[in-house]
Amino acid sequence: MKYYFKIITLIILISVPNILLAEKNFFDEGKNYFKKKEFEKAKFKFEQDIVFHPKNENSYLYLAKIFKLEDKLALANENLNTVILLNPKNEEAIYHLAKLKLKNSDYEGVKELLKKFGKVCSKLCNKSEEIKKELQLSLKK
Repeated sequence: MKYYFKIITLIILISVPNILLAEKNFFDEGKNYFKKKEFEKAKFKFEQDIVFHPKNENSYLYLAKIFKLEDKLALANENLNTVILLNPKNEEAIYHLAKLKLKNSDYEGVKELLKKFGKVCSKLCNKSEEIKKELQLSLKK
């Protein structure tokens, strides 16, 4: 009995670090595939990362970028909303969601996001001006 317990313990000790290491690499692998424009592989890796880390806002953000490139705007919108749900201060997600809402002529939604963007921006503040200009141009049409 002690012999089996030692073998099982040894197997677990060998397996656990490998499993944990594999989990950490999904996001990084996805990001590498994204940079290489291998979007299907990247999408799969980000989805794998979400299985192990369901609160990783960055995986949802990259999925949104992929879906936007694939012109699957509903899925991009869904993933951007998830990012904002996980982190309401994620400037990049707010920016991309505002751009999507502009494309869909949801001007009230853009105005709300611009208010939120103004409160949280630190790195992408110049993007707020870009969206305001686009909004004004769209409203003049």
